Amino acid sequence: MAVIAISRQVAALGDEVAHELAQILGYTFIDRKTVEKKIISLGFPAEQLEKYDERKPGFFASLAKNRDEYLDYLQTAILESASEGNCILIGRGSFAVLESVPNLLAVRFVAADSVRVKRLMAEFDWDEKKAIQRIEESDTNRIGFHKSFFNLSVENPVHFHLVLNTGLFTAQSAAVVLAEMCKKLITKDIEEAGKQKIADLLTAQRLVNTLIFDHKLNINFLRAVINGRTVTLHGVAESPVVAQKAVGIASDIMKDREVLSGISVVQDFKAYP
Repeated sequence: MAVIAISRQVAALGDEVAHELAQILGYTFIDRKTVEKKIISLGFPAEQLEKYDERKPGFFASLAKNRDEYLDYLQTAILESASEGNCILIGRGSFAVLESVPNLLAVRFVAADSVRVKRLMAEFDWDEKKAIQRIEESDTNRIGFHKSFFNLSVENPVHFHLVLNTGLFTAQSAAVVLAEMCKKLITKDIEEAGKQKIADLLTAQRLVNTLIFDHKLNINFLRAVINGRTVTLHGVAESPVVAQKAVGIASDIMKDREVLSGISVVQDFKAYP
C-alpha cells in the first residue's frame, strides 16, 4: 500500500484525520511524539530539539552545526518509519523527505482562519485574540521550517497530491476520501518500486550519518545519492583529502557498489561560526 505524508495548518484536523485514516486502512499513525523520541534515540540532544523541531530556526540556531545534524537525524527517523510500510507520517517535512518515493501519497490540510480560530477557542477555552496569535505563530514557524530545511514553500499546492479544506469536511469524511484515493492510486507495482526507493534512501542516509557522526568528516551539506549500483557523494569540503577519505570509507562500507565523488572542494569554506 502507500506511505502517507500529511502536512497541516494548526487546527486543520491533521491528527484527527490521521487517526481516522489509520483505522480505516489498518495503518500505523506515526505521531509527533513518536518522531521526537526516534530523533533523540538516534543521538540528537533533547535540549536542542525545540530550536528546530517544526519551527523556523533563530538566526544563530540556523548557523549552528546542530541545524544540519537535526536534519540528518530527522530524515533518518522519517525514512526508518517509512521503511516499515503502511504508515501515516504527520508534519516535519515528511512529504519533502519522501518526495521521490513512488508509493507516497502527500496531502495537506488547510482551513479558513475563522474556522481555525473557532476550533482553538473551543478546544482550549481561549479568547479570540489568543487563538489568532497561536495561528499566526504556528503558520510562521511552519513556513519558516520548510523554507529553512527544504527550501520550499509548504503553501505551494504542487508539492501535494491533494490539498483538502477541512473546514468543509469532518475528520471521518476526509479520511474516507483519502482512503479511497490511496486504494485507487497505489498499485502493487508502485508499492514495490516505493519499497526499493525507500530502502535506497535509508541506506544513503545511514551512510551519511556514518561519515559525519562516526568518522567526524568535516563535509558540509553531505548527502549520498544511490542510482542502481552507483553511490555519489555530494557536499562541500575544505580539501580534496577529506573528499577522498569520504570516498574511501564509503567504498569499504558499500562494497557491492561503485562510490563516486561529487563533493565540491572550497578552501577556507566556513559554514558555521
